[in-house]
Amino acid sequence: MYLMRVGAPGAEKPVVRVDDTFYVDVSDLVTDFDEFFFGSGGIASLAGPVAERIAAGETESFGDQRIGAPIARPHQILCIGLNYRDHAAETGQAVPDEPILFTKSPNTLIGPNDDIRIPRGSTKPDWEVELGIVIGSRTSYLDSPADARAAIAGYVLVNDVSERAFQMERGGQWSKGKSAETFNPAGPWLATPDEIPDVLDLGMTLDVNGVRRQTGNTKTMIFDPYFIVHYLSQFLVLEPGDLINTGTPPGVGMGFQPQVWLAAGDVVELSIDRLGTARQNVIGPR
Repeated sequence: MYLMRVGAPGAEKPVVRVDDTFYVDVSDLVTDFDEFFFGSGGIASLAGPVAERIAAGETESFGDQRIGAPIARPHQILCIGLNYRDHAAETGQAVPDEPILFTKSPNTLIGPNDDIRIPRGSTKPDWEVELGIVIGSRTSYLDSPADARAAIAGYVLVNDVSERAFQMERGGQWSKGKSAETFNPAGPWLATPDEIPDVLDLGMTLDVNGVRRQTGNTKTMIFDPYFIVHYLSQFLVLEPGDLINTGTPPGVGMGFQPQVWLAAGDVVELSIDRLGTARQNVIGPR
């Protein structure tokens, strides 16, 4: 299934995508795609009713409705840094022996086509197309990476927007460069694992103003999604609905010579195979 949320910010309703035009409204069956939904086996409970409604023609058109993030605000957003060898090389940093973990404020989460707002004092705003993992059950101390498969609710397209001056030049604390408002566009949908034949072979792209900046594939990850979930479960408890951003391939603005940064008026377009496309306008500070 492809889970989506449509409607105005703060008033999104949960739906299941049928195709690019139609969806099934499930807001009478579930309150939201949130911690309770994922933790109570909500995905499995929707399969039958959704199939029945599609067969009965009970679908609605997306029209011009806003698409929100496919999950409600999570308990936490966890991020893995330098998870592609060629991205580590372009930033001049060593390939990590273990996943580099940092956090991102949950209130950075926005819809896939919402505006990215440059924060006050920003001089180096950057882009990062990433595969996001959504956790499906309360998870800790997994015995092996193979066990992580059952803990994953699905995957999403994410732009891990970053402010490099805040991240690298203000004490070296990455979360400061990652947690400005609007810095985590996600969606358009969450694809459940059965919709992804091979999560380790998904093409990734990102364009800025129509110029291709990132081209990658999840096959070049250093630490794959199952390893990441297993690894994190050894240090903290993962809650249903938590989001994990798994790192970006090369082509970020920081890696160019000279470096290239986002500016008000720019348009960012990104995609991952089977996870759809997103388009964000960049706007100035409040």
